[in-house]
Amino acid sequence: MAEDRAQRRLAAIMAADVVGYSRLMEVDEADTLAALKARRKNVLEPLVANHHGRIFKVTGDGVLVEFASAVNAVQCAIDLQVGMAATNADEPEDRHIVLRIGVNLGDVMIEGRDLYGDGVNVAARLETLAEPGSVLISGTVYDYVRNKVKTGFEDLGPQSLKNIAEPIRAYRVTGTPSVADAKTKSAEDKPSIAVLPFANMSGGLEQEYFSDGITEDIITELARYRSLFVIARNSAFQFRGPAVDMAAVRRKLGVRYIVEGSVRRAGNRLRVTAQLIDAAAETHLWAEHYDRDMQDVFAVEDEVARTIATTLEGRVAAAGAEQTKRKPTRDWAAYDYLLQGRAHDANYNLVGAEACLARATELDPGYADAHAFRAIVLTSQYYWLGQQPETLQRAEACARTALSLDDHHVWSHDAMAYVAIHQRKFDLAGVHSSRAVRLNPNDVLAAGTHAIWLTRVGKPDEALQFLDSAMQREPFPPTWLWHFRCFTLFQLKRYDEAIAAFRNMANTFYMHHAYCASAHAHAGRLDEARREVTTLLDSRPGATIALVTAEEPYANQALLGHLLDGLRKAGLQE
Repeated sequence: MAEDRAQRRLAAIMAADVVGYSRLMEVDEADTLAALKARRKNVLEPLVANHHGRIFKVTGDGVLVEFASAVNAVQCAIDLQVGMAATNADEPEDRHIVLRIGVNLGDVMIEGRDLYGDGVNVAARLETLAEPGSVLISGTVYDYVRNKVKTGFEDLGPQSLKNIAEPIRAYRVTGTPSVADAKTKSAEDKPSIAVLPFANMSGGLEQEYFSDGITEDIITELARYRSLFVIARNSAFQFRGPAVDMAAVRRKLGVRYIVEGSVRRAGNRLRVTAQLIDAAAETHLWAEHYDRDMQDVFAVEDEVARTIATTLEGRVAAAGAEQTKRKPTRDWAAYDYLLQGRAHDANYNLVGAEACLARATELDPGYADAHAFRAIVLTSQYYWLGQQPETLQRAEACARTALSLDDHHVWSHDAMAYVAIHQRKFDLAGVHSSRAVRLNPNDVLAAGTHAIWLTRVGKPDEALQFLDSAMQREPFPPTWLWHFRCFTLFQLKRYDEAIAAFRNMANTFYMHHAYCASAHAHAGRLDEARREVTTLLDSRPGATIALVTAEEPYANQALLGHLLDGLRKAGLQE
């Protein structure tokens, strides 16, 4: 067995995935499954056979195929897109089945009939970057096929792929049927906009958190306008640095409008520049700079957001947007600590985040944002760093303070919901989570918390809808969103999809490995399940079924039992 697992070979891997799979399933589950089965039998399988490929993994909405030849892999991908487009021609537009495809040539590890390793992972990551109806290939594939396949290639430059150490040069195959991006279609009646990270002009990377924080606040303010479709922070922040390719941003995030700018802080003075770009028309719609005292930073953020929305007013009814106002802190030092705390949290430094947020609340005890975010960080500490009751008590106190200061702020209710879930007060969590979603339907964090609550109380189908909506605004989802998706898919018994979500996590904790182990066990892959249990025990020595029972909050005990049954099969001790 050990020798089999150690075998390697060079292979061309094609990864294909259905765009908008959850939407299709929601409209008509039986018809979608029947259509996918027919496409697989009548389009995919004959093409794979003709090009001497081997399908080695099929999920609900995706497939991985191995080829001995990069030329065969690329030609199969092109023919597959053409075949899918031809089949769609006879179907209503809302029932079209559209694929994204990525192709890579690399070293793979062999385990039975399955393949693993970066050779597979790069293909899968390229597929997620591809536009609907298109094919992306890696530089290694391009080197082999550029003079051997009758098609064109667009050089997209080096791409940073999640969990891949070095950037991968990518090329788009030209000439495949073009399809409107499902993310854009879902918001076609709204201007879609991405705010790129404002450049730090203050000098030194240590000041980057400040420019990032101002950018994030502008994103938050824009998201309050229900008439705008705003890409969330984590995805927009993938495009950092000078000379950003606006066409690439538009293509990868599915947006028409882009905001970019810069922040310079000198002593007690602040300069913020911002410009709004119509990426489709390649024109500037608006630009401005602000020279203000530090205490005016919130007025600047609000003015930038308001001006952008009203600039687009002729295209949508932005004047009628519902914009909840809240009182910012008057102490810019408290705001600075809030930004530092958020930056630490984004890098999973929960201890550092809590220390900064505690300082922010000390400087301004009336700062609702800081109390709310501190409650969220303390709850995360409780869940991930050892469940100390006093930590959750402090989190509850912070959440209640935030609510007393601002009962109309999404973060205040989101924080209370997150705390209540871990207190196993599920009715209370539902009240506050629903309120947070109503206050700002565009807030990704609120949508994620609501999805947690829905799954914990036994409604994973509804939870997945919220996660799908959140991922429309997060094309490059952070680890916590993949975590929510992993355990929701697990409870839907979509084990391969749950494991795929797990593999997208940049940071993992022992409970992640518990879900992955249980998923493998339920899917009948006991060797993989036992390996995950070993990793689980490495990260949480002494973990047992009893520990997982105590630390994993579920209102629906059947769902908890589902997790535990898989862990028992995987060999975790009672």
